[in-house]
Amino acid sequence: MSAPARSTPTSTDSELETLLTSFDTSYAWNYGSVKEGLRDLYEKAKREQWNATEQLDWDTPVDPESEIVPQQFNPLVDYAPFKRLSPREVKRFNHGQISWQLSQFLHGEQGALIVASQLVAAVPWLDAKEYAASQTMDEARHVEVFSRYVREKLEWEWPINPNLKQLLDTIILDSRWDLKYLGMQILVEGLAMAAFANLYQLATEPLAKSLVHNVMRDEARHIAFGVLSLRGYYDDMPENERRDREEFIIEACQLMRDRLVGGDVAAAMGMNVDEVIEVVQQSPVMQLFRQMLFARVVPNIKRLGLLTPRVRGAFEELQIIQFEDADPEAQDRSLGLAD
Repeated sequence: MSAPARSTPTSTDSELETLLTSFDTSYAWNYGSVKEGLRDLYEKAKREQWNATEQLDWDTPVDPESEIVPQQFNPLVDYAPFKRLSPREVKRFNHGQISWQLSQFLHGEQGALIVASQLVAAVPWLDAKEYAASQTMDEARHVEVFSRYVREKLEWEWPINPNLKQLLDTIILDSRWDLKYLGMQILVEGLAMAAFANLYQLATEPLAKSLVHNVMRDEARHIAFGVLSLRGYYDDMPENERRDREEFIIEACQLMRDRLVGGDVAAAMGMNVDEVIEVVQQSPVMQLFRQMLFARVVPNIKRLGLLTPRVRGAFEELQIIQFEDADPEAQDRSLGLAD
Protein backbone atom coordinates (compact mmCIF):
# COMPACT_ATOMS: atom_id res chain seq x y z
CA MET A 1 0.00 0.00 0.00
CA SER A 2 2.00 2.99 -1.24
CA ALA A 3 1.48 6.44 0.20
CA PRO A 4 -1.05 8.42 -1.89
CA ALA A 5 0.67 10.88 -4.20
CA ARG A 6 -2.31 13.17 -4.65
CA SER A 7 -2.25 14.67 -1.16
CA THR A 8 -1.29 18.35 -1.28
CA PRO A 9 -1.51 20.97 1.46
CA THR A 10 -2.95 24.32 0.52
CA SER A 11 -0.53 27.18 0.10
CA THR A 12 -2.28 29.52 2.55
CA ASP A 13 -3.37 27.39 5.48
CA SER A 14 -0.99 24.88 7.06
CA GLU A 15 -3.88 23.34 9.05
CA LEU A 16 -5.86 22.47 5.92
CA GLU A 17 -4.97 19.64 3.56
CA THR A 18 -6.73 19.00 0.27
CA LEU A 19 -7.00 15.62 -1.47
CA LEU A 20 -8.03 15.36 -5.11
CA THR A 21 -10.59 12.55 -5.04
CA SER A 22 -12.44 10.79 -7.82
CA PHE A 23 -15.16 8.13 -7.56
CA ASP A 24 -18.41 7.26 -9.30
CA THR A 25 -21.51 8.96 -7.92
CA SER A 26 -24.69 6.92 -8.32
CA TYR A 27 -28.35 7.84 -8.45
CA ALA A 28 -30.50 4.98 -7.15
CA TRP A 29 -33.92 5.09 -8.81
CA ASN A 30 -35.17 2.00 -6.98
CA TYR A 31 -36.70 3.51 -3.84
CA GLY A 32 -37.46 0.17 -2.26
CA SER A 33 -35.24 -1.74 0.14
CA VAL A 34 -32.57 -3.68 -1.75
CA LYS A 35 -30.18 -5.00 0.91
CA GLU A 36 -31.83 -7.10 3.63
CA GLY A 37 -31.35 -5.55 7.06
CA LEU A 38 -30.31 -2.04 6.00
CA ARG A 39 -33.79 -0.55 6.47
CA ASP A 40 -33.97 -1.85 10.04
CA LEU A 41 -30.47 -0.57 10.71
CA TYR A 42 -31.42 2.87 9.41
CA GLU A 43 -34.49 2.94 11.69
CA LYS A 44 -32.24 2.02 14.62
CA ALA A 45 -29.83 4.81 13.67
CA LYS A 46 -32.65 7.35 13.73
CA ARG A 47 -33.81 6.17 17.16
CA GLU A 48 -30.32 6.29 18.63
CA GLN A 49 -29.25 9.79 17.61
CA TRP A 50 -27.95 11.71 20.64
CA ASN A 51 -26.97 15.28 21.45
CA ALA A 52 -23.50 15.35 22.97
CA THR A 53 -23.91 18.90 24.23
CA GLU A 54 -26.84 17.90 26.43
CA GLN A 55 -26.21 14.23 27.18
CA LEU A 56 -22.61 14.37 28.37
CA ASP A 57 -21.68 16.10 31.62
CA TRP A 58 -19.10 18.56 30.32
CA ASP A 59 -18.88 20.19 33.76
CA THR A 60 -17.07 17.10 35.05
CA PRO A 61 -13.61 18.19 36.28
CA VAL A 62 -10.77 16.28 34.58
CA ASP A 63 -7.16 16.24 35.74
CA PRO A 64 -5.25 15.44 32.52
CA GLU A 65 -2.17 14.35 34.49
CA SER A 66 -4.04 11.83 36.62
CA GLU A 67 -4.10 8.10 35.89
CA ILE A 68 -7.08 8.17 33.56
CA VAL A 69 -5.81 4.70 32.58
CA PRO A 70 -4.08 2.93 35.52
CA GLN A 71 -0.28 2.71 35.39
CA GLN A 72 -0.20 -1.09 35.56
CA PHE A 73 -1.20 -1.06 31.90
CA ASN A 74 1.78 1.13 30.96
CA PRO A 75 4.23 -0.99 28.89
CA LEU A 76 7.15 1.17 30.07
CA VAL A 77 6.57 0.67 33.80
CA ASP A 78 9.75 -1.44 34.14
CA TYR A 79 11.79 0.53 31.57
CA ALA A 80 14.79 2.07 33.39
CA PRO A 81 14.51 5.62 31.94
CA PHE A 82 10.82 5.66 32.85
CA LYS A 83 11.56 4.49 36.39
CA ARG A 84 13.98 7.42 36.74
CA LEU A 85 11.28 9.98 35.95
CA SER A 86 10.28 12.32 38.75
CA PRO A 87 6.66 12.24 40.00
CA ARG A 88 6.04 15.42 38.02
CA GLU A 89 7.48 13.85 34.87
CA VAL A 90 5.35 10.73 35.34
CA LYS A 91 2.27 12.95 35.41
CA ARG A 92 3.46 14.60 32.22
CA PHE A 93 3.94 11.17 30.66
CA ASN A 94 0.40 10.12 31.67
CA HIS A 95 -0.91 13.31 30.14
CA GLY A 96 0.97 12.65 26.91
CA GLN A 97 -0.20 9.05 26.62
CA ILE A 98 -3.92 9.71 27.03
CA SER A 99 -3.89 12.86 24.92
CA TRP A 100 -2.02 11.04 22.13
CA GLN A 101 -4.53 8.19 22.18
CA LEU A 102 -7.59 10.43 22.09
CA SER A 103 -6.00 12.66 19.45
CA GLN A 104 -5.71 9.61 17.20
CA PHE A 105 -9.35 8.77 17.90
CA LEU A 106 -10.22 12.33 16.89
CA HIS A 107 -8.26 12.17 13.62
CA GLY A 108 -9.71 8.76 12.80
CA GLU A 109 -13.24 10.08 13.32
CA GLN A 110 -12.61 12.91 10.86
CA GLY A 111 -11.48 10.32 8.33
CA ALA A 112 -14.66 8.35 9.01
CA LEU A 113 -16.72 11.52 8.53
CA ILE A 114 -15.21 12.07 5.10
CA VAL A 115 -15.65 8.45 4.01
CA ALA A 116 -19.25 8.26 5.23
CA SER A 117 -20.07 11.37 3.19
CA GLN A 118 -18.45 9.74 0.14
CA LEU A 119 -20.55 6.60 0.62
CA VAL A 120 -23.75 8.67 0.39
CA ALA A 121 -22.80 9.46 -3.18
CA ALA A 122 -21.04 6.25 -4.15
CA VAL A 123 -23.18 3.35 -2.90
CA PRO A 124 -25.60 1.90 -5.45
CA TRP A 125 -28.69 1.37 -3.22
CA LEU A 126 -30.96 4.01 -1.72
CA ASP A 127 -31.26 2.37 1.70
CA ALA A 128 -27.45 2.34 1.92
CA LYS A 129 -27.35 6.03 0.97
CA GLU A 130 -29.85 6.80 3.74
CA TYR A 131 -27.85 4.86 6.30
CA ALA A 132 -24.58 6.45 5.16
CA ALA A 133 -26.21 9.86 5.66
CA SER A 134 -27.09 8.92 9.24
CA GLN A 135 -23.54 7.70 9.79
CA THR A 136 -22.20 11.01 8.49
CA MET A 137 -24.13 12.71 11.30
CA ASP A 138 -22.76 10.18 13.79
CA GLU A 139 -19.19 10.85 12.69
CA ALA A 140 -19.67 14.61 12.91
CA ARG A 141 -20.80 14.10 16.51
CA HIS A 142 -17.78 11.91 17.23
CA VAL A 143 -15.42 14.57 15.89
CA GLU A 144 -17.26 17.08 18.07
CA VAL A 145 -16.93 15.10 21.31
CA PHE A 146 -13.32 13.96 20.91
CA SER A 147 -12.27 17.43 19.80
CA ARG A 148 -13.96 19.03 22.78
CA TYR A 149 -12.48 16.52 25.25
CA VAL A 150 -8.97 16.84 23.82
CA ARG A 151 -9.06 20.64 23.66
CA GLU A 152 -10.99 21.49 26.83
CA LYS A 153 -10.11 18.65 29.20
CA LEU A 154 -6.69 17.41 28.09
CA GLU A 155 -5.44 20.64 26.50
CA TRP A 156 -2.86 18.74 24.44
CA GLU A 157 -3.56 17.73 20.84
CA TRP A 158 -1.16 15.54 18.85
CA PRO A 159 -0.82 15.35 15.06
CA ILE A 160 -2.10 12.29 13.25
CA ASN A 161 0.07 9.18 13.31
CA PRO A 162 1.64 8.65 9.83
CA ASN A 163 0.40 5.06 9.53
CA LEU A 164 -3.17 6.07 10.34
CA LYS A 165 -2.90 8.98 7.91
CA GLN A 166 -1.65 6.69 5.14
CA LEU A 167 -4.57 4.30 5.61
CA LEU A 168 -7.18 7.06 5.75
CA ASP A 169 -5.76 8.69 2.62
CA THR A 170 -5.83 5.37 0.79
CA ILE A 171 -9.50 4.81 1.65
CA ILE A 172 -10.55 8.36 0.83
CA LEU A 173 -8.71 8.39 -2.51
CA ASP A 174 -9.83 4.97 -3.74
CA SER A 175 -12.51 5.22 -6.41
CA ARG A 176 -14.21 1.90 -5.56
CA TRP A 177 -17.13 2.04 -3.15
CA ASP A 178 -16.52 -1.44 -1.76
CA LEU A 179 -12.93 -0.50 -0.78
CA LYS A 180 -14.33 2.44 1.18
CA TYR A 181 -16.64 0.06 3.03
CA LEU A 182 -13.91 -2.53 3.52
CA GLY A 183 -11.35 0.00 4.69
CA MET A 184 -13.53 2.11 6.95
CA GLN A 185 -16.49 0.03 8.15
CA ILE A 186 -14.68 -3.29 8.54
CA LEU A 187 -11.05 -2.41 9.30
CA VAL A 188 -10.82 1.10 10.80
CA GLU A 189 -14.15 0.97 12.63
CA GLY A 190 -13.48 -2.58 13.81
CA LEU A 191 -10.10 -1.62 15.24
CA ALA A 192 -11.56 1.54 16.76
CA MET A 193 -14.30 -0.43 18.51
CA ALA A 194 -11.73 -2.67 20.16
CA ALA A 195 -9.63 0.33 21.24
CA PHE A 196 -12.72 2.13 22.55
CA ALA A 197 -13.78 -0.96 24.49
CA ASN A 198 -10.34 -1.22 26.05
CA LEU A 199 -10.42 2.43 27.12
CA TYR A 200 -13.98 2.12 28.42
CA GLN A 201 -13.11 -0.90 30.55
CA LEU A 202 -9.88 0.56 31.96
CA ALA A 203 -10.58 4.28 32.31
CA THR A 204 -11.30 5.72 35.74
CA GLU A 205 -12.45 9.16 34.53
CA PRO A 206 -16.28 9.25 34.26
CA LEU A 207 -16.65 11.74 31.38
CA ALA A 208 -14.25 9.77 29.19
CA LYS A 209 -16.12 6.53 29.98
CA SER A 210 -19.51 8.06 29.19
CA LEU A 211 -18.23 9.67 25.98
CA VAL A 212 -16.63 6.47 24.70
CA HIS A 213 -19.65 4.31 25.56
CA ASN A 214 -21.97 6.59 23.57
CA VAL A 215 -19.58 6.56 20.62
CA MET A 216 -19.35 2.75 20.73
CA ARG A 217 -23.13 2.43 20.38
CA ASP A 218 -22.87 4.23 17.05
CA GLU A 219 -19.76 2.37 15.92
CA ALA A 220 -21.39 -1.04 16.46
CA ARG A 221 -24.04 -0.02 13.92
CA HIS A 222 -21.43 1.27 11.49
CA ILE A 223 -19.65 -2.07 11.44
CA ALA A 224 -22.97 -3.86 10.91
CA PHE A 225 -23.62 -1.49 7.98
CA GLY A 226 -20.40 -2.65 6.34
CA VAL A 227 -21.08 -6.34 6.91
CA LEU A 228 -24.66 -6.13 5.60
CA SER A 229 -23.66 -4.08 2.56
CA LEU A 230 -20.71 -6.27 1.51
CA ARG A 231 -22.29 -9.64 2.30
CA GLY A 232 -22.08 -11.79 -0.85
CA TYR A 233 -20.31 -9.08 -2.87
CA TYR A 234 -16.98 -10.94 -3.07
CA ASP A 235 -18.42 -14.40 -3.77
CA ASP A 236 -18.11 -14.22 -7.57
CA MET A 237 -15.47 -11.51 -7.88
CA PRO A 238 -12.76 -12.19 -10.49
CA GLU A 239 -9.54 -13.52 -9.01
CA ASN A 240 -7.42 -10.48 -9.90
CA GLU A 241 -9.87 -8.09 -8.24
CA ARG A 242 -10.20 -10.32 -5.21
CA ARG A 243 -6.42 -10.43 -4.93
CA ASP A 244 -6.41 -6.63 -4.76
CA ARG A 245 -8.75 -6.76 -1.75
CA GLU A 246 -6.52 -9.36 -0.09
CA GLU A 247 -3.50 -7.07 -0.52
CA PHE A 248 -5.44 -4.16 0.94
CA ILE A 249 -6.56 -6.12 4.01
CA ILE A 250 -3.08 -7.43 4.77
CA GLU A 251 -1.28 -4.11 4.35
CA ALA A 252 -3.96 -2.18 6.28
CA CYS A 253 -3.72 -4.59 9.22
CA GLN A 254 0.06 -4.33 9.24
CA LEU A 255 -0.17 -0.53 9.23
CA MET A 256 -2.57 -0.48 12.15
CA ARG A 257 -0.49 -2.91 14.18
CA ASP A 258 2.67 -0.89 13.64
CA ARG A 259 1.23 2.47 14.65
CA LEU A 260 1.01 1.53 18.36
CA VAL A 261 4.66 1.77 19.30
CA GLY A 262 4.82 4.85 21.57
CA GLY A 263 7.45 6.80 19.64
CA ASP A 264 5.72 10.19 19.70
CA VAL A 265 5.31 10.37 23.46
CA ALA A 266 8.81 8.98 24.00
CA ALA A 267 10.29 11.74 21.85
CA ALA A 268 8.34 14.39 23.78
CA MET A 269 9.73 13.00 27.03
CA GLY A 270 13.31 12.99 25.74
CA MET A 271 13.58 9.20 25.72
CA ASN A 272 15.42 7.08 23.18
CA VAL A 273 12.69 6.43 20.62
CA ASP A 274 14.23 3.25 19.18
CA GLU A 275 14.62 1.77 22.66
CA VAL A 276 11.05 2.65 23.61
CA ILE A 277 9.68 1.09 20.43
CA GLU A 278 11.57 -2.13 21.16
CA VAL A 279 10.31 -2.21 24.77
CA VAL A 280 6.73 -1.58 23.66
CA GLN A 281 6.93 -4.28 20.98
CA GLN A 282 8.25 -6.80 23.52
CA SER A 283 5.80 -5.86 26.26
CA PRO A 284 3.32 -8.71 27.02
CA VAL A 285 0.65 -6.10 27.81
CA MET A 286 1.06 -4.38 24.44
CA GLN A 287 1.38 -7.65 22.52
CA LEU A 288 -1.97 -8.75 23.93
CA PHE A 289 -3.53 -5.33 23.28
CA ARG A 290 -2.31 -5.23 19.68
CA GLN A 291 -3.79 -8.68 19.10
CA MET A 292 -7.11 -7.86 20.79
CA LEU A 293 -7.58 -4.89 18.47
CA PHE A 294 -8.39 -7.38 15.71
CA ALA A 295 -11.03 -9.33 17.66
CA ARG A 296 -13.81 -7.84 15.49
CA VAL A 297 -11.89 -7.46 12.26
CA VAL A 298 -10.96 -11.12 11.74
CA PRO A 299 -14.45 -12.66 12.16
CA ASN A 300 -16.00 -10.00 9.93
CA ILE A 301 -13.41 -10.60 7.23
CA LYS A 302 -14.36 -14.28 7.46
CA ARG A 303 -18.08 -13.43 7.21
CA LEU A 304 -17.39 -11.62 3.95
CA GLY A 305 -15.58 -14.61 2.47
CA LEU A 306 -12.24 -12.81 2.43
CA LEU A 307 -10.38 -15.04 4.90
CA THR A 308 -8.65 -16.65 1.93
CA PRO A 309 -5.54 -18.84 2.34
CA ARG A 310 -3.38 -15.80 1.64
CA VAL A 311 -5.15 -13.58 4.19
CA ARG A 312 -5.22 -16.45 6.67
CA GLY A 313 -1.45 -16.83 6.36
CA ALA A 314 -0.95 -13.12 7.01
CA PHE A 315 -3.27 -13.24 10.02
CA GLU A 316 -1.35 -16.22 11.40
CA GLU A 317 1.85 -14.22 11.04
CA LEU A 318 0.22 -11.28 12.83
CA GLN A 319 -0.94 -13.74 15.53
CA ILE A 320 -4.60 -12.74 15.19
CA ILE A 321 -6.12 -15.78 13.43
CA GLN A 322 -7.45 -17.04 16.79
CA PHE A 323 -10.31 -14.52 16.48
CA GLU A 324 -11.76 -16.01 13.28
CA ASP A 325 -14.74 -17.55 15.10
CA ALA A 326 -15.24 -14.74 17.60
CA ASP A 327 -18.76 -13.32 17.95
CA PRO A 328 -18.85 -9.52 17.55
CA GLU A 329 -22.48 -9.40 18.69
CA ALA A 330 -21.55 -11.17 21.93
CA GLN A 331 -18.77 -8.62 22.39
CA ASP A 332 -21.36 -5.86 22.01
CA ARG A 333 -23.64 -7.48 24.58
CA SER A 334 -20.80 -7.76 27.08
CA LEU A 335 -20.32 -3.98 26.78
CA GLY A 336 -24.01 -3.19 27.15
CA LEU A 337 -24.34 -2.14 23.50
CA ALA A 338 -26.77 -4.72 22.07
CA ASP A 339 -30.55 -4.41 22.31
